[in-house]
Amino acid sequence: MDLPTRKIEFVKAFLKIQSEEVIDRLEKLLKKESLDSNNDRFNPMSEEELNNRVAESELDFKNNRFKSSEELLSKYE
Repeated sequence: MDLPTRKIEFVKAFLKIQSEEVIDRLEKLLKKESLDSNNDRFNPMSEEELNNRVAESELDFKNNRFKSSEELLSKYE
């Protein structure tokens, strides 16, 4: 299904919603997505910045300043 058709189908479904709570949640989601898309402008780093980050990361790893993936995952479970 193409994007214009999907939009029309979404609007049709939206117009059938009777719950104010659902409409409130959809409005909040739409506002959040609009704000996020405005903040998502990609600013790539320069090659020098990338190389500096890599060097810093390698130094951190060499000096045992890192967390394992298990440690990170357990924090968010």
